[in-house]
Amino acid sequence: MKTLLLLLFIQTCLGQVLLPPGFHIEEFATVPAARSMAMATDGTLFVSTRDQGMVYAVQDGNAQIILSGRNMPNGVAYKDGNLFVAEVHQVLILKDILNNLDKPLVEVFAGGLPKDKHHGWKFIRFGPDGNLYVPVGAPCNICEEPDPYASILKLDMITRKFSVYARGIRNTVGFDWNPKDQSLWFSDNGRDWLGDDAPPEEINRADQAGMHFGYPYCHGEKIQDPEFGKDKDCASYTKPALSLQAHTAGLGLRFYTGSSFPKKYHGGIFLAQHGSWNRSKKVGYQVLFIPVEGDRAKKAEVFASGWLGEKERVSGRPVDVQNLPDGSILVSDDYAGKIYRVFYSHEE
Repeated sequence: MKTLLLLLFIQTCLGQVLLPPGFHIEEFATVPAARSMAMATDGTLFVSTRDQGMVYAVQDGNAQIILSGRNMPNGVAYKDGNLFVAEVHQVLILKDILNNLDKPLVEVFAGGLPKDKHHGWKFIRFGPDGNLYVPVGAPCNICEEPDPYASILKLDMITRKFSVYARGIRNTVGFDWNPKDQSLWFSDNGRDWLGDDAPPEEINRADQAGMHFGYPYCHGEKIQDPEFGKDKDCASYTKPALSLQAHTAGLGLRFYTGSSFPKKYHGGIFLAQHGSWNRSKKVGYQVLFIPVEGDRAKKAEVFASGWLGEKERVSGRPVDVQNLPDGSILVSDDYAGKIYRVFYSHEE
């Protein structure tokens, strides 16, 4: 009976999701508290959790726990047969993972990261240079802390040493590289307690190492922080590529690399907005599409919505986006514990 009720609830939730004409959504897999996603060459999908301490492998729609009891293992990345998992304080390597799903070979690949759990969970991804990029969030709502806090680090895969790639980033939980020019684009969650509509959430672009994106001194294009920005010139920091509604909590983002969606989506960004927790009226709980032309982000548009219903009833919270080889995309939802597949078809 409980299984039937859960199935009916899932079908009802998916029925409420609004998509552009020609697009459809279906359940891909059940993964409790699903967060970040990474796909192996054979199609195995690795899915992280955060507070649950687990990592899953999904094959043919079935989820298997491959790692448990870990310290907020939010980040997953796959390369050369190995799975990398980011805990708060270190990066693990699960060697030859596809041949060892039942009993993974787990080692610490790189350690020494801060142990703070406030914004300590991490999204990780391999860059075009073959190195692993690992963020370290600010250990607070707003504060001034030295490196490596509020940054994106580059982990050299040969030396296993971290270096700071970009600074002034409060908390990014999603990034990707534009395949056209290899620039890094990332989401950044703005500080709290400046009101319902300030400061904006940010999408940022880094085309070289050493850039500073303003935190904790400036937010958005020119908002001086009342605590740390009074004597700062916001023009001296890199401006956002795009400013978005405050408190929508943009997390995972991916450039669309498929070809089955209409041409307008090719080369653009899909962004999962997890949704607000500290606003008088809830916002977010949706997936945005952001057109990209050269080094510029154009006005965002809502691509998938409906997880925030009448009377602010929440049925889902999107976390991450993943391209599939057939041109469809996956969206993870840690609230409903689901992975959804979104595909396009002319047939209605």
